[in-house]
This record gives sequence, structure tokens and C-alpha cells, in this order.
Amino acid sequence: MRVRVLGTAAGGGVPQWNCACPGCSGARAHPGWRRRHASLAVQADEGRWYLVNATPDLGDQVEDCPELHPGPEPRRTPLAGVILTDAELDHTLGIARLREADGIEILATAPVRHALLTGLHLGEVLTPYARLDWRPLGPGDRPLSRSEEVRYGSAASRRGAGPYRYPAPPRGATSHDGAADGQRRIAALPAERLAEGSPIAVGAVPVSAKRPRYAAGLDAPDDDAWVVALRLTDRATGRSLLYAPALAAWPDAFQLAAEEADCVIVDGTFWSDDEPLTSGFGSRTATAMGHLPIDGPDGTAHRLAALGARTLYTHLNNTNPLNDPAAPQHSGLARLGVEVAADGMVIDL
Repeated sequence: MRVRVLGTAAGGGVPQWNCACPGCSGARAHPGWRRRHASLAVQADEGRWYLVNATPDLGDQVEDCPELHPGPEPRRTPLAGVILTDAELDHTLGIARLREADGIEILATAPVRHALLTGLHLGEVLTPYARLDWRPLGPGDRPLSRSEEVRYGSAASRRGAGPYRYPAPPRGATSHDGAADGQRRIAALPAERLAEGSPIAVGAVPVSAKRPRYAAGLDAPDDDAWVVALRLTDRATGRSLLYAPALAAWPDAFQLAAEEADCVIVDGTFWSDDEPLTSGFGSRTATAMGHLPIDGPDGTAHRLAALGARTLYTHLNNTNPLNDPAAPQHSGLARLGVEVAADGMVIDL
């Protein structure tokens, strides 16, 4: 399994357009400090890749990765679809950048899909340009054969998409056959298999009920499928990668998945719990904002150090001292055997 790290920054990127904090100022002075929004590209099979989250930097991220370039035909692209860990803007705004495609395949949990269709009205906005092909993503999904058909709100659809029960599909929601009303039956691909014939399987590990601000008033249950970690497994080798760019909690199911993984990439938004306060840009702690800190008694560094896997941090906020390559915090993590992911790095498992 090959994974490319397309970006490692939290919302706003590094530098953020309206920020002159030491991290952003340093990134303007030293281009090597720059970080694009956190995202991965995972190779499903030869010439077929999936993005993990679609960021505002999507166009530049594709151009920086030769494996994602189109060709040899003028409009042939290796991008097969997008897998979403949550519905946050910095992980979903890039979907609109894909509107030139005939269809956009999106793997998402039920509350995430609901938020995008009813909160952002993604279906209404994009279906005049491209078909949206939704695939369910959920914990413990049972395999669905290609011939099995599901509807919005049907029992089969709810099994594939998690515990959330869909309302009637919003205007602009489309099915695999392009039905504008979302009511026709659709042939659902197995949620575990990333693509037909691919050895790569994908599964979701529920993490928290943290929903994006624009979805605060949506009529949807507060279940832990709002934010998930992705477990990517190469069934040919048995090796796996766990990706969790947003960790508001460290539930038992996540701990188990981390213990079983060969590589674990997690939320490194803030170094300390009081960083948003001491930086002068926030009024809440990191934990209150939905991000476990790296350092401290409730931090994630000691948890990662106890794992047998290769461990890395991603999703760094611009206030995080780790944006400075010379910061002493790097040596502390190195002693624990924990890395900081870099834009452009390749992970082969």
C-alpha cells in the first residue's frame, strides 16, 4: 500500500492568509516551513487513487503529486474519489474543485453526508456540474455485493451508513445512476473495498460527535460518526494505516485500532492544551475545541510512544511550535520515537 501525504496543516494552512503569528511569519520568511491543509492520497491499485479529505488546497496538492496528474488521454484522471473523515470545511471545500469531473465518488458516514447535503447544500450546488456518487462509510460495515441495491432511508442503506437514519433526500442529492431526486435505486459498492478489484480496504473508527459549526442546528443525532478515523488495510499483506486528523477523544475502539495498525497518523493541532489561550487567538482550550493536545498528562504523545507502530502527527495549527523545524519540541518527540509528518512524504506499507 502506498500513501502520499498531501498536506499536514490544520484549517487555514501555514501560513494562514490573515495571520502574522510566529508560525505564519516564519513560513513566509522560510518557504520550507509552509504546510498545506491536511490530506492523504492512497493508491487503490495501478493508476487509481483516492483522496482522504478534499481541502481548499486540492488543486495545488494534485499538481505537486505526479501520480495524480491526468493523462495520457486529455481528460483521463487517476483520481477515483474522496474519503471523508468529517464534515469540517477544511476537509470538504475541495470537493467543489472536482466539479469538472463527470462524477465525484464520495465515501462518508451518514451524518457527514447529511451535513454536506443539508447544511452546505452540496448536492444543489454541484449536481448541475457533476454527478455525486455517495458510498457509505461506517464502523463494522457488512459487505454489500455490487448487485445489492439500496435507497436513501432503506434498511440496507442504514446498515451501510451507520446508525443515522436519513430523512428524505434533499434536492440535488444524486444516486449512482445520476437520479436527480435521489429516489432511484443505486448499486452500492462494498464499503470495505476501496475500489473494484483493489486489495485496499477502508473502514471507519468512530471518534467523536463533534460537528462543524455550520451544522450545529441540523436535525441529526449526536453520535460518534460525525468524526471518524480511517483504517486503510492492504489485504494482500495485512498491513494497515490508521489516520485520525481530528481527535476530540481517544475511545477504546480507537486504541484497539491503533494497537493493530502498522502506521498511525493522528491529530497534532496543538502542542499544549492552553496553546489557543496563550497564543492570544482563542478563548478555549485545545480539548474544548475538539483536539487532544500533544503534550501534558492528557496529551497523545505518551499514547503514541507506547504503540509498536510507526507514529506521526499531522493537522498542525499555525500556532503549534512544531512548525519551526528548530523548535526543541521536535527532539522531545524524537526521543519518544514519534515523528511529525511532512507535506509530500511517501509511506509504503
